[in-house]
This record gives sequence, C-alpha cells and structure tokens, in this order.
Amino acid sequence: MKERSLELGLIGNCVIGALVDKFAEVVWTCLPRFDGDPVFCSLLKTDDEESIQGTFAIDLEGFSHSEQRYEKNTAILVTKLYDSHGNGVVVTDFVPRFNQYGRMFRPMMLNRKLEPIGSPKIRIRLRPAFNDGQHPYTRIQGSNHIRFVGNDLALRLTTGLSVTAIMDETWFVLDGDHYMIFGDDKSIKEPIKEISERFYAETESYWLEWSRYLAIPFEWQDAVIRAAITLKLSAYEDTGAIIAAMTTSLPEAKDTERNWDYRFCWLRDSYFTVHALNRLGTTRTMEQYLQYLVNIVAGMDENHLQPVFCINGSKSMPERIASALPGYRGMGPVRIGNQAAEQIQHDVYGAIVLSATQMFFDERIRRPGSIQLFELLESIGDKAFAFYDKPDAGLWELRGSKHVHTFSSMMCWAATDRLAKIARKLELSERENYWRSASEKIRNAIEDNGFNLELNAYTATWGGDTMDASLLLACELGYIDGKDPRFLGTIKEIENKLMPEGSRYLFRYVVEDDFGMPENAFTICSFWYIDALAAAGREQEARELFEDLLSQRNHLGLMSEDLNPETGELWGNFPQTYSMVGIINSARILSKKWEHEL
Repeated sequence: MKERSLELGLIGNCVIGALVDKFAEVVWTCLPRFDGDPVFCSLLKTDDEESIQGTFAIDLEGFSHSEQRYEKNTAILVTKLYDSHGNGVVVTDFVPRFNQYGRMFRPMMLNRKLEPIGSPKIRIRLRPAFNDGQHPYTRIQGSNHIRFVGNDLALRLTTGLSVTAIMDETWFVLDGDHYMIFGDDKSIKEPIKEISERFYAETESYWLEWSRYLAIPFEWQDAVIRAAITLKLSAYEDTGAIIAAMTTSLPEAKDTERNWDYRFCWLRDSYFTVHALNRLGTTRTMEQYLQYLVNIVAGMDENHLQPVFCINGSKSMPERIASALPGYRGMGPVRIGNQAAEQIQHDVYGAIVLSATQMFFDERIRRPGSIQLFELLESIGDKAFAFYDKPDAGLWELRGSKHVHTFSSMMCWAATDRLAKIARKLELSERENYWRSASEKIRNAIEDNGFNLELNAYTATWGGDTMDASLLLACELGYIDGKDPRFLGTIKEIENKLMPEGSRYLFRYVVEDDFGMPENAFTICSFWYIDALAAAGREQEARELFEDLLSQRNHLGLMSEDLNPETGELWGNFPQTYSMVGIINSARILSKKWEHEL
C-alpha cells in the first residue's frame, strides 16, 4: 500500500478537475463539476489496491520508479512509469479544452494515452464510485466500451484496449499506443485514435496560446506560468465562480481535524485570484467572475452577506461528515459542505468592491463599469460602513469566538475608499465626498482602536495585543505606505510573534483556537510577508525567502494551503489558489525589469 502525498498534478478544463499522482493514478475527480460527487476519491482512502474503490490506476508490473512533468506551458500531464528492466509506459493525461464552433468546448471527459517503452506488462484498475465513494458503479461491457451506471450519473469508457482485460483487471503486455476516453455516457463516432489526437492537439494549442499572452515578469517565468494555469483551472467558467481548491478535507496538519471542504467560492479568495490574473493580463476571468458577483449582490437581502457561495451561486452548503471516507492517510473527518457559509465576515464587503473596481479603470475591459454597477456596489459599501466596527469571525473563520478584527475593518475601509475613487471617475462629486468622508471615519476608528501604541503595531483585534498575518496586506490595500513607521512596527511584531523559533515560514496567528494551537505555517502568509519586506525596502531578504518558498513547491510547481515549518511537507487542500496567487504577486514585485535586462 503506497503512502499518500501531495506529489500530485492537476489537469482540467474549467468544468472538472482531476488530480493524478506520480504512479499515474487518478486519485481525485468530482463529476459532473468541481463540487460534484467524488467519482475518483482514493486520495481520501486507505484501502489497499486490491479492494479500493474510486480509482483510475495504471499499474506496471515490477514498477521501479517514475518521472512526471507537464508539457511546457499547458495543462497536459505526462507520467512515465519504469520497471527494473527498463520497460515502461508513458501516460499522457489531459481534459479537453479548446474553441469549437465559436464557443469553448469543455466536455466532462478524461483523456489518457498509453505508449509503451519496450514491452511493459500493465494492469488497468478503473473503479468509479458514488455516494462519497461508498458504492461501485454498475459495469456493463460493450464491444469497445464499458458503461458505468450509478444513482444519478452514467459514465462511459471508450478504448481500443481489451475491455475484458479492463473489466477483469488482468495483466497484459502493452503492444502499442492506446487511448482511453472516460466521461459522458455517449457513443463516440470517430476512430478513438483520431479523436484523441485531435483533442490533444487542440488542447495543447489552446494552452500554448493562452500562456503566450500572459504579461509575465522577467524572472521566475516558469513558476508564474504554472501558477496562472492552475488559477485558470480553478475557475468554473459556466458561472464565473472561482473555487479555493479542488479538494475537501486534506488536513492542515497531522491528526488535527482541521479538515475543510474548499470546493466553493470564497469572495475574498476570489478577489485575490482575479487580481493576480488581471496583473498578468487575463481580464476575461475577472469579467466572468464579476457577473457571478453581480448575481450574488443582486440577490442580497438586508442581512449580512455570507463569505462563501456554491459555484452555482446558491447559499446553502450544509456541512456533513462523509463517514465512508476515512480521510487522507486515515486522518478524518471528511467534510462535505462548509459551515463557514453561516459565519459573519465583514471583510467580504471590501473583497466585492475591490474585485469590481478595475472594471471602471481598465480600458481592456469589454464591458466597463457603469452607473448601474456603481449603484449596486454602493449597497455593498453601505454594509461596509455599517459593520466596520462590529464583531465577526474574521478571515480565518474562527468558529468559537467573535471580535472586531482589524483586517476586516481595513477591508471595509478599502470598500469605501474605492467607491470614492469610482465616483470621482464617474464625475459624481456628491457621492465621492460621501464615500471619502466614510473612509476617513473608518480610518480614524482603526487608528484609535486597531493600533497598539505600546507594541507600535496594528493588532489582530481592536484593543488587543495579538498579531495576525493578514495585517501585512495593509500596504497592498493602499491603507498605509510600506515605509510608514506603523507598518514597519507591524512587520517587526509579526516577525516576533508569528515566526516560531526555528520556523522559516509565517503562521497566520499563534493563539489557541477551536482546535488548539496551529501546527503548520499558512503558505500565503509567507508570501504576504515577502511582499511586505519588499515594500519596506528589505528586498534582498524578500528575494531569499521567495526562492526558499519556491523550493517547497511539489515536483510540478504546485502548492497546497499549509507547510510544515520543519520538514517543508505540504499539507492542506490542494492546489490552493491562495498559494498560487502568492507566487504570482511576489514574482511580479521582486523580479528584475525586462527593460533593464535585455
């Protein structure tokens, strides 16, 4: 039985995503969309290979080692498996995505190509499962396909391989190139080789063209491109929602029960994602996300706006335990749904306005911001102004306590500040004055209550003395200059409090919460720290830490939510959009300029 790890690659097409490990096993895929039932879920199981359900594995007899890489600047994954005699199999995995008939073709389909090296002997284990991995699909054998029938979904594998060998999971010698298409229960009319090669060529062309137009920095180009592709794959294009991660319940640390379902759209996380992609020149994702936001805001009632929504825009995501799934390395519970939807988090109002602001200032946008959009955003600003000094759960979603969080107040300030700037752009002087006055009132309150004179630092909560890594974003938000003594004091206090002895990386906070003391560093916080160091003029330190943090990515350049500060092991949901955003932002800030190097 192999040890599960986050040495995984992501493939997808902005409708579905799949995680493939270094053994060419598809260990996680939800269908028919990101938040669907996990059809392949062996990532959260501990059974041995003979009994495990919810897997799509290519086994090589006498397996010795593997190599894995992405095709350059694409979401196409290549895994090479070798035995001890030099035989092997090359597995090429992708999910089709390309323009066809004037629209984007993005089917619910996994494509796998097998190419022999020498005379490898292989076995295919294709065992989709349903109802949280509890039950196997009923299998029906056809001439060149296998149908899989579950409760609510029927799937089909089409292949030129022996379907008997796949049904019976027998070992056979791979005698040439072969293809497998797994997805919708639809007959494929073309020869499988022709359709597979065509889909491959079109998908490769799409990603190469998409990557070609990224406005990347001079340094760390590969890291930025891989991060950008990963963020793009996390956008559910049909509605514009952006998920926080592909997975649920990968624990933040060993045996902590800090296991959460991240297959939803956090308005805060999504702001950072679209902002990072915008900086690279990919404005379309932001436009699609804004439409998602508009629909949410238009349906807003008088109550607090929840911080997270389903990818279809609905509010309900009741949290339950999937008891049939033991969890990553047996570390349950596995949660489906997220109770955070019930929380009050006031920073969400700033996230919405910040997301939409560029619509009013970026000339590349096809449908720029209008008076009507501004008026809709003002309803969000009204809530920011009403709640900036009220207790909430904070961005870290503390379940057992509420305080007035300084970061939440700063985000409310950002909402009113940007509304004033938009009003000025629209030549609405009366509204500009109103929102300018509101932002000044919020700022004064933050300075009076959120800044600790004794510590010379902004603190996690009003009137408190603990630190929160999110305060490092004060400069990014435009609240304070990077060289202001108050910001420098905040950096120093965060260094003292949130980098435990021996840790190279930053914790989000170091106080006991609902589950005890945090054990692992929260990856995005280290990127925020890097950006803050650069703003404070400590660029060499920032570069050194950035290089160090990049070295903690997995073998394919991906990162999860958390890092063990001693071993560098990846923990938490994967791949985490927050962490990939951090790579992009820090690279842009620290990179040497093109014009200076060429």
